Amino acid sequence: MEKIEQDSSVTIKFIMKTKIPDGEFEERPEEETSFIFGINPQAESLEKALEGAQAGDRLSLSIPSSEVYGEHDPSLIREIPKKGLIKQRVKEGKLYRQMKMGSLVSFKVLEIRQDTVLVDFNRPMAGISVTIEVEVVSVRKSTTEEIKAAYEMQAKRDIGCG
Repeated sequence: MEKIEQDSSVTIKFIMKTKIPDGEFEERPEEETSFIFGINPQAESLEKALEGAQAGDRLSLSIPSSEVYGEHDPSLIREIPKKGLIKQRVKEGKLYRQMKMGSLVSFKVLEIRQDTVLVDFNRPMAGISVTIEVEVVSVRKSTTEEIKAAYEMQAKRDIGCG
C-alpha cells in the first residue's frame, strides 16, 4: 500500500472545527480535496501528520492560528479620528470598509467614542486556530505530467495569478 511522500497524489476528506474567540467551536461540513504532497502547500502541521500515512488512516490534529489565519497582533488595534469615515457604516462589532485613494480600507469597529473610533486592523480570522479530523481517501504515485502541472500552478499562485 502506498504511503504519502514527496510528489504523492493525495485525496483526503476532512471536517474542520474553528475555535472562535469565545471558546466555542464552529464546525464546517465535510470536504474532500486532492493535492500533490510537497508541491501544493498545506498547513505545516497537516503536512507533518500526513507524511507516511496511507489510505484509510484517520488523523485528528490541532492547527495553530499562525498556520491558518495568522496571529492576532495587538499593535493593530488603534484609535482613529471619526472625521472622514462614513457615519452610517460605523457600527460597533461590525466590519467597516471604504475605498480611499484607490485602496480598500478595512477594519473591525470595537468602540465608538466622542471624536474617535477604536478599531482593529487585524484580518477578521486572525488569532483563530482549528482542529481537523482527516481521513486519507487515496494515495498514489503522481505522473510526471501531474507533478509538472502542480509546480506550474503553484508558481502562478506564488505570484498572485492562481
